[in-house]
Amino acid sequence: MNVGLQNKIIPVSGGAKGIGEGIVKVLAAEGAIPIIIGRSEEDNLKTVDEIKALNLQCAQVVAELTNPDECKNAMDQIMRSFGKIDGLVNNAGVNDGIGSEHGDYEKFMASLHKNLVHYYLLAHYALPALKISKGSIVNIISKTSETGQDEASAYAAGNGGRNALTREWAVELLKYGIRVNAVVVAESRTPLYEKWINILPDPQGKLKEITAKIPLESRMTTAEEIANMVTFLLSERSSHTTGQIIHVDGGYMHLDRALVNA
Repeated sequence: MNVGLQNKIIPVSGGAKGIGEGIVKVLAAEGAIPIIIGRSEEDNLKTVDEIKALNLQCAQVVAELTNPDECKNAMDQIMRSFGKIDGLVNNAGVNDGIGSEHGDYEKFMASLHKNLVHYYLLAHYALPALKISKGSIVNIISKTSETGQDEASAYAAGNGGRNALTREWAVELLKYGIRVNAVVVAESRTPLYEKWINILPDPQGKLKEITAKIPLESRMTTAEEIANMVTFLLSERSSHTTGQIIHVDGGYMHLDRALVNA
């Protein structure tokens, strides 16, 4: 599909792996110039090189997103290199298992920096450029913002904050013509997901148990399927869509689980 993103500069946090990588690759295929923002230059460049090998465009900026100064520097560097920002995808985060019983203040606050604070900072520092381009912001959110998950107080709180920021920014930025939406992810097999499931006593059994609960085709959502929705929301094809929190999850969150075995 051609959604009119040719040569649009779109930073993607955590764009080197998993869902972020899927988003970057679909954006590049649509003619955009995605800019990976991530802490590992090696990981960033691996994905950049894969995209450039297809004669598509991509770039990267190294930044530790838990450091506010590096969030600002990332946006400054993109502006120096490209002179504009046409959209923003907030995606980076990690389920770090900080619960209420076994966590503490320091770990909880550190998790919020990993999972929420940089969403605010990247949007804040990109905003002057987005006002000019009337670009779109898309936030990636975990289902834990709505369902909770055992031993994940900090991660769930961070994702709940992403949910709230999506709606708040959609209101606050109306006057600039900046649309803000979110995509909620339920079960998608990313490298972090793979790492988690492989430490379980019966990884394949657990995987089968999880996919059996996904109504549509009893399978996980692919990174590309998530990326397709993100790309649509960044484009003018969704020109009158803002403040929406869209679930791309095969019906996992909202369809009757009884349907799975029907």
